Parts: sequence; structure tokens; C-alpha cells
Amino acid sequence: MSRQRLAELFSSCRDENRAALLPYMTAGLPDPAGSVRLFAAMADAGADGFEVGIPYADPLMDGPVIQEAGDRALAAGSGVDVALDILGQVVATTGKPSVVMTYVNPVLRMGADAFAARLSGAGASGAIIADLPVDEARPFASALARHDLGLVLFVAPTTTEARLESVVRSSPPFVYGVAELGVTGERDMASSHIESLVGRVRRHGDVPVVAGVGIATPDQAHRAAAAADGVIVGSALVRRVMEADSVDGAAGSLRQAVGDFARAMQRD
Repeated sequence: MSRQRLAELFSSCRDENRAALLPYMTAGLPDPAGSVRLFAAMADAGADGFEVGIPYADPLMDGPVIQEAGDRALAAGSGVDVALDILGQVVATTGKPSVVMTYVNPVLRMGADAFAARLSGAGASGAIIADLPVDEARPFASALARHDLGLVLFVAPTTTEARLESVVRSSPPFVYGVAELGVTGERDMASSHIESLVGRVRRHGDVPVVAGVGIATPDQAHRAAAAADGVIVGSALVRRVMEADSVDGAAGSLRQAVGDFARAMQRD
């Protein structure tokens, strides 16, 4: 696959008057063998694509739920190589466009070109490098582009107009719009920021905006979908997996939750 799969997905969803649902899940949770089954369950329930998280010991962007998920996955043997193998199985099994979510250090340790080659070989469409600012993104974006992959960049309610322009000018496959300030996690209230943030991005160019961080209920997701091109739900789904007593139980819980979120993507 390639970054073009993401462009096709957003175009198709626009034609259907809905946003794309891109659930996040930590690769290797609850264990490498069970992980692919969980992604398949989400695909069956209506997920349009995936954010596949590589477990990392110092996840600066992530809150307690995803931090614990990473610890469990690492303890179960899912380092970077295993996580990338899982990514390849997810793409092959579901046929859905998938982006990897990671941090700078694992990419630097492997080397940007080698990392991009591994993603391409696994069938990914791109990467999210959570602690990579746009000012330092060019070498990573270039390495990914050589393999027809895209580098997703972040914007937040606090992002300046000059920085927004720089992000859009970099032509990411989509912009990750941070709906709520702070680390990832479930919030009680729906975001009041995403509509204005999407509008600000649109003034600088026509690039898809995917809302994430703090979106934990179908109602919150529906409100985000009214403005954004896509919605990422993470902690609310990861928590269900960690609360389940078996892979079958986790898969069933995810099917129900993702089905509810998928229906919430339809615009009024």
C-alpha cells in the first residue's frame, strides 16, 4: 500500500458524507498472537483504517491507559520488530490503510531509511512520529517519501498561524488535529476546539484533518466528525482490551464499541 490509499479513503468518505474512523491500538496487546485478531475485529465492525502503535518505554504523548498498554505489550515480547511484523499481518488480513505511531528514538536507532523500508514492506501508508516537530521533520519525511509513504504532522489549538502554514506546506497525508490539550486519554466533555482548528488548517490549504486525543464516546466522535475528515479513538478502545479476561472477550468488546463509533462518523 502507499499514502495514496489514505487519499482515496478520505475522498470516498467525503462522497459518503462521513468522516473516516481510524482506531488506535497498541501492537502486541494483549500478546503478539492475539493482537492481529483484535485489529480484524475492529475492521469487521467498521473501522476504515488503523493507527498501529509501536510499544515504547517513554511515550511522552500518551496518558496512563496507553502507557500501561505499551508496558504490557513490551512485557509480552512486542518490541519494534515484532510490532512491525504485526503491522504487516494487520494490513494483509484487513486490507485497511494503516499508519504506524511511534517516537523519534526508535526511528533513529533503526535509521530513517531502514525504518521507511520496513514500513513499506509491511504495507503501511505512513507514520506518525509523536515527538517530531515540523522544524525537524524533513529528513524523516524524505525517507518515507522515497518509499511512497507519508509523514503525519500535528497541529493543536495553541499552534501559531505561521506554524500551521509550515505544516500544511509540508504536504502530509493528513494533519493530526489535537482535539484536547494534554496527553491522550478519555475526557468527560466533547472538544470545543476541533471545529475552529479545522477551519484554521483549511485557510492554509486543502489537507485532510483527523481529530484525536480525548475523543472517548460516540457522541464526542460524532461532533468531531462534523468538522474533521477523520477521527482517531484510542484510550477508550485500549482500555476495553486491558479490562477483558480473554482475547475473545476483548474482540467482542471492540466489535461493539467500534460499531458504535463507526455509526457516529455519519454526518447529520
